[in-house]
Amino acid sequence: MQKRVLSAVILAALAIPALARADDDKWLTPTMVDARAAMMTPELSFLTFQHIDSIFATRPVQAGDSVWALPSEPRAIGEKFALGDQSLPLEDFLEKTATNGLLVIRDGKIVNEIYRNGLNEKGHHISFSMAKSMLATMIGIAVSEGKIKSIDDKVVDYLPDWKSSAYANVLIRDLLMMRSGVAWLEVYEFGSETQLTEVHNNSLVAYKYRWCDYAKDRAKTEHKPGEVFNYSTLDTSVLGCVLEKATGMKGADYLSEKIWKPAGMESDAFYMLDGPDSVGREFFGAGMNAALRDYGRFGLMMLDDGKANGRQVIPADWVKQSTVPDATTEPASKDDWLGYAYQWWTVPGSDAYAAIGLFNQFIYIDPPSRTVIVKLDSPADPLGFEKENIAFFEQIVKNLAN
Repeated sequence: MQKRVLSAVILAALAIPALARADDDKWLTPTMVDARAAMMTPELSFLTFQHIDSIFATRPVQAGDSVWALPSEPRAIGEKFALGDQSLPLEDFLEKTATNGLLVIRDGKIVNEIYRNGLNEKGHHISFSMAKSMLATMIGIAVSEGKIKSIDDKVVDYLPDWKSSAYANVLIRDLLMMRSGVAWLEVYEFGSETQLTEVHNNSLVAYKYRWCDYAKDRAKTEHKPGEVFNYSTLDTSVLGCVLEKATGMKGADYLSEKIWKPAGMESDAFYMLDGPDSVGREFFGAGMNAALRDYGRFGLMMLDDGKANGRQVIPADWVKQSTVPDATTEPASKDDWLGYAYQWWTVPGSDAYAAIGLFNQFIYIDPPSRTVIVKLDSPADPLGFEKENIAFFEQIVKNLAN
């Protein structure tokens, strides 16, 4: 994060109307705004990624009283792993990829669990875009409950005041598949004047407006909906606003009631908000924060066709539908090496799929080997080591098969 470049932009954004509650003001001091602007500073991101609730307004995702126990059966996951042209011991690989937490689950048992850089069993770590995959599961539950009638409904069917917006004729399915046709440039050059940085600065940093405010009032149409894949956190934000309207609940509360409690998650989680509590909404595209093992439980629930500790939490048909690219459309790709389904990345040539977040956050799921791997990182480069980490996971799967 280039803090000096951001300084004038962010502090100018503080000149916003008075908000509804006096205690909201604590989030709008120059100190707090500067802290949010600097959260990705490479030397300190390992720390800020673990303490998002100290610098952002948040909303809790409450866990229940019953915990899904994960038995432990320690096993070696391998001695050497490739990173570029190097073959590194496990600890060196973890250090080079700035790993804060690693969890490997095989056949429902924890075989390896590593905490680094201050993270511990109770600690929370930001998921970034892994949150998109979690939102997709909530959409599936809302469909099964009839609160969303069909993913072929239009956004405007649930947000009728969006009739003049670029999203008016976009289908929920289009949002799930990142094919809204709405102009958006997902470029992670914080401190620049890119579209994503503009919204990031004004919503998440300065609390001037919400992500969905921008989508409703400022977004423009570029392509016909359903035709062109364009990875867009803005699309996911709209998907979250549709969920809220359809269910009549805040996203954090719906996640708690429908997944976190019934699945037996061990710890409360939380969403970072795009504004103080009185006006802020869950940052559905990248704002979920949870403990390492609970990310593992989420992956294990997906591996088990939506069952958590023997209880059906997510419809099994939705799990399958949302993790297999649509055969009727040209497959989306991420630099031509990953496919895309309903807010989940798929690994071509295998049955594996993953929730992937900025700065290398992963829930990797390999159904044939019944393996779930969670890796939480804080590298300097927002997109560094993605291919290397997928290869790392694939090597672990092979090693455990021996």
